[in-house]
Amino acid sequence: MAETVIMVTGSTGLVGHGIKLALEEDKKPNEKWIFLSSKDADLRDREATELLFEKYKPTHVVHLAARVGGLFNNMEHNCYFYRVNCQINDVVLDLCKEYKVQKVVSCLSTCIFPDKTTYPIDETMVHNGPPHLSNYGYSFAKRMIDVVNRVYNQQHGCHFTSIIPCNVFGPHDNFKLKEGHVLPGLIHKAYLAERDDQPFVIWGTGKPLRQFIYSVDLGRLIIWVLREYPEIEPIILAVDEEDEISISDAGELVVKAFGYQGEIVHDISKSDGQFKKTASNAKLRKYLPDFKFTPTKQAIEETVDWFKINYETARK
Repeated sequence: MAETVIMVTGSTGLVGHGIKLALEEDKKPNEKWIFLSSKDADLRDREATELLFEKYKPTHVVHLAARVGGLFNNMEHNCYFYRVNCQINDVVLDLCKEYKVQKVVSCLSTCIFPDKTTYPIDETMVHNGPPHLSNYGYSFAKRMIDVVNRVYNQQHGCHFTSIIPCNVFGPHDNFKLKEGHVLPGLIHKAYLAERDDQPFVIWGTGKPLRQFIYSVDLGRLIIWVLREYPEIEPIILAVDEEDEISISDAGELVVKAFGYQGEIVHDISKSDGQFKKTASNAKLRKYLPDFKFTPTKQAIEETVDWFKINYETARK
């Protein structure tokens, strides 16, 4: 059986580690996985990136590399996030075409969906209107991957597709308070609140609703998409709609995982961002009706345990 060489860009982040953990239980002998980081090449640099394709000769690519940030970082640097991510995606996907990569799976985000929309959102609604102004630059750069996938397929026959995960969290996340996303931010703040005997502060009202997917579950699903998913159109990888919880509920689960008994307060001077981004996983359930997601409570407890053990070296 011919060897499948799978090159993963941006693999040192949360999702890359989720794939690695998932592969511990589902590695095939004919698959060679190559996990790259920003140290291997600046993916905006075509020459440097081409050297990676020459070296590894991938048959498949999982494209995770992106310049990312949380709500407040995006609000302050929309132009930067747009330019950098467009540059990365243009270089990587065009080289995949040049090197005749058999399949590419790129990672998008639910933030690409229109701000003004009906819920739940699904894969047919990506281009129905502009995304939320708070992360306009990043969202449009990510949304354009879907356009690129379609035109490369139309003109060159490339099998480029994409996944749209809901809010991902887990071990190896970015726990920086300003740059990170909501759940790792809550975990870091709860750690400091417990350590310093201070109130636990939730930014905003805590009312917005989110679906959270554990990075190991997402890793399992990305491996399935790479091996089995036949479409060019994107697929939403999200927990079921009934598993959506508020930011306040997420905060409660976090403090319980720490055993924190102190005061919980809301800083309503901070923006809530989008109230909800409820995503339908009907397409995923059509393909994988019996997939079992890790319960959110358990996943948060495992992430908190990892963060406490790895506090000194975690991204924070």
